Amino acid sequence: MSVPADIRAVARPKNTIVYAYGKNKDRYAVKQRVGCVRKNGHCYPVDGPTIGHIINGKFVPLEEPTSPAVHTSKTVLKDWANVELCYRQSAELMEELLQVYNRQDADKILCMAILRVCYPHIKDCELKESYDESFLTELMPETAMSKNTISTFQKDLGKTCNRILKFMKNRAAKVGIDDHLLIDGTLKSNDSRQNTLSEFSRKARLKGRRDISVLYAFDLEKMEPICSQCFPGNMLDLTSYDSFVKQNGIQSGIMVGDKGFPVKSIEEVLKDCPQLHYFNPLHRNAKLAFDHEMYNFEGVIEGCCGFLGQMEPIQFKKEKLSNKEKWLYSFRDPRRAAQEETDWLDKHRKDKYDFEEYEKKKRTFGTVVFESDVDLSPEDAWKTYSYRWQIEIVMRYYKNALGFDVTRVHDDYSVIGSEFIDFLSTVITFRLLNLFDEKGLLEDMSYKKIMHILQRGKRIKNDNEWELIKMNPGQIEILQKLDLIPRPDPVDQPKRKRGRPRKNPTV
Repeated sequence: MSVPADIRAVARPKNTIVYAYGKNKDRYAVKQRVGCVRKNGHCYPVDGPTIGHIINGKFVPLEEPTSPAVHTSKTVLKDWANVELCYRQSAELMEELLQVYNRQDADKILCMAILRVCYPHIKDCELKESYDESFLTELMPETAMSKNTISTFQKDLGKTCNRILKFMKNRAAKVGIDDHLLIDGTLKSNDSRQNTLSEFSRKARLKGRRDISVLYAFDLEKMEPICSQCFPGNMLDLTSYDSFVKQNGIQSGIMVGDKGFPVKSIEEVLKDCPQLHYFNPLHRNAKLAFDHEMYNFEGVIEGCCGFLGQMEPIQFKKEKLSNKEKWLYSFRDPRRAAQEETDWLDKHRKDKYDFEEYEKKKRTFGTVVFESDVDLSPEDAWKTYSYRWQIEIVMRYYKNALGFDVTRVHDDYSVIGSEFIDFLSTVITFRLLNLFDEKGLLEDMSYKKIMHILQRGKRIKNDNEWELIKMNPGQIEILQKLDLIPRPDPVDQPKRKRGRPRKNPTV
């Protein structure tokens, strides 16, 4: 049934059409024309949404939704405690960034790093939404965080990697001659075929995936990473060691590596930097260790934490190499020696057992030998190595707590730029850990639990004032310990007597 002429004559918005609907076709909807489509040489109109109805001879527009969320893009309830704490802990990083980048770029870099700390495993396409829903919009307003902007920006960071190296050199220049630098690397999955960093590593046969290699230097005194750099996944640690030390400007301190970072690969660097020293472990079958009989121990250190985390008497030997400013240190943990002996016998039981091989291996069970150009007491030498596990914590938080086990970008420039952001996130994370430890929070809760509580600390905008939402007393106490909110002033009250008060005090 066609629409009556009097209905079509009713005044209504331009570029609209009337449709009859209902059981008896006695109801009329007004739809908007949104364009046209050309087919077979003719143009056909395209109808859009319904914008109103004709009722009792008059056009009645649809009621607009009254929900304020439809009319405004500004969020009035935002995550506050987590981003506020990260922002405070990154104040020094901002000063270091401003030495290399302008304010706009520094804000964007630090904003991305903070978001990756507060929201682990976050993707680049999710940064904009998390930024809008967090208090960073108030702390660092008008920071462009759209997906396309972030993608282009990370690539530009990689293209200007000389600025990144300058930033790392500035941090490395602050390392003191007595500071201990723990050097280690980790592999990150990267299956992209568009960059030269993605290669099959030595562990590829186990994972079946390509990797990139990331090297870190961790300052044991400051308890935070100092610098980092990424290399191809198939590059050995000894190959990248020299380049890492040179390019990042490490010129002072005591470098503590593992067996994958031999001293011979940085001999030239050590000659040019008299304030740079090393303390490196040797392989157990190293000829240097047997030539100097380092497994014939000469003393015992009491009250030391052994390899297995228990207090043990540690055997030691120290010897200075003739005509060289070098020392050898060897240690033996009896509990670990017993464990390794048990494991070896279990593996070589029955037909595989060889007594001569057993006697040869037995001397080295539970031992470690170091080469260094620093004269240390056996106690200090053991402590230097016993703190080596801290770099493993760095790698564990880097991959698990922050979710940096996979590289989500493709070309070389983007990988370099993204790894720079990841490095800053790692620095912020360890500053948070140091703060949590200082406040005694890690005694009862894990890092993940504390961050979860901080994420509950939201602020809501009420009459142009940001107010903290209602939280449990225990959560409020954590915010007070972290100095995010002030503690209430103590009120002088009379001390109450112990015990239950008397029912009839006059008796």
